[in-house]
Amino acid sequence: MKIDNVEYSTFSGWIDPPADVLPSLDGDLTCEVAVIGGGMGGMATALRLAERGQDVVLLEAEFCGYGSSSRNGGQIASVPGGDLRLLSLFYPRKVPGMVRLAENSAGFVEDLIKTRDIDCDYEPNGLAFAAVGHGQMLRTRTLAAILRRDGGRGHVGTSEELGIPRTFVGGMREAVGGMLNPGKLSRGVRRALISSPAQVFERTKVTDVRRHGGKVVLSTPGGTVRANKVVLATNAYSGEWDITPKRLSVPMWLIEMETEPIAPERLAALDWSSRSGVITQHQVMEHYRLTARGTIVFGVRRVERGKTYPLPAKAPDRKLVEELAGAFATRFPALADVAVERAWGGWIAITSSWLSIAGRIEDDIHYSIACNGHGLAQAPYVGSLIADLIVDGSRHEDLDGIWAEKPKFPPFTMVGPRGLRMVWALDRFTDLINGSRRRALRAAARPR
Repeated sequence: MKIDNVEYSTFSGWIDPPADVLPSLDGDLTCEVAVIGGGMGGMATALRLAERGQDVVLLEAEFCGYGSSSRNGGQIASVPGGDLRLLSLFYPRKVPGMVRLAENSAGFVEDLIKTRDIDCDYEPNGLAFAAVGHGQMLRTRTLAAILRRDGGRGHVGTSEELGIPRTFVGGMREAVGGMLNPGKLSRGVRRALISSPAQVFERTKVTDVRRHGGKVVLSTPGGTVRANKVVLATNAYSGEWDITPKRLSVPMWLIEMETEPIAPERLAALDWSSRSGVITQHQVMEHYRLTARGTIVFGVRRVERGKTYPLPAKAPDRKLVEELAGAFATRFPALADVAVERAWGGWIAITSSWLSIAGRIEDDIHYSIACNGHGLAQAPYVGSLIADLIVDGSRHEDLDGIWAEKPKFPPFTMVGPRGLRMVWALDRFTDLINGSRRRALRAAARPR
């Protein structure tokens, strides 16, 4: 795959930065609720609070939609993140609630797109958990069984039955959700928020969060906000303040890439009739999806752990681009001559338990952080539930399922540098076995 003329971006390949970035905070103000973070979670929280008559202020360090909300693969997933087999083993009582939360989150975003009339190229074609070999197909069947047991839905089939490229053995397609342009989605929610009664300040970095005089005081370079309640909706960027619970999450850097436009007849030859996005069943997934602009966006395969705060703005490393391009050529050998047009990346938050988390610090600071790669759907839904909790005082059952009564979390083990190398080696061993089997089958099929 050609990578000689790749455009490396420190933002997103889906959309350009907005031309109407709002002014930063200049002075001091007081409000009922302050939301820190202008991603999908923070915007949905502030929008819901404003709709319910709350005096709400949102503070965003760059511009709304700057972070992972605009940088991800555009997957509206209705299945929890993480390995359902391990989650079912260690947290059997929580999995049914997580399954319900994931499916309801997908439905929430679909409704958000309709009610806000957001043009984001949405295709409600589900998401396929695709197997690159028979071992992964066995894992996929196990995941489907867990889903069915705990109230979820998913259809298992061959690649032909699922309408995904034949280089995959088969997989499971989710019943709800699909593919969209996440940059357009976040931009549409941003427009709705700006049009609401909420006060929005962009390019306003919160440097400190503390309590004083019965209020939560947010310090910024241009002034302070004193609020009765605060919502931390900063995902991977939350570790900059001492008030954040320890070991809540760790930041991980993921990359995304997009091909040049591909001729329609070449795309048709892939037999990708469902147009469902595919996620491989490696320990660290690869994902591939068609776009409305005649390209393929693909990503992940390897992750990098953030070490210090503040997290840096960065472009993808060429070595990671080379590795991911090699994976693309393996999954789509007929397109091995296609060029990569652009590459970008972003920070997400991962929890040590792989459980989505929401909670409260004392009575005045709420947080919803770490959807473990499935935040495009879950973050805005959970944010809206937190807004309702603040207004009504009662928790929705979907919020109960991920609520942390005490903000104390276990240490991280497998997401350190050594653990990540081990996981990468295991995935490459899986690829080696599957490659050997494919070569043996091709050799056996040759005429003698």
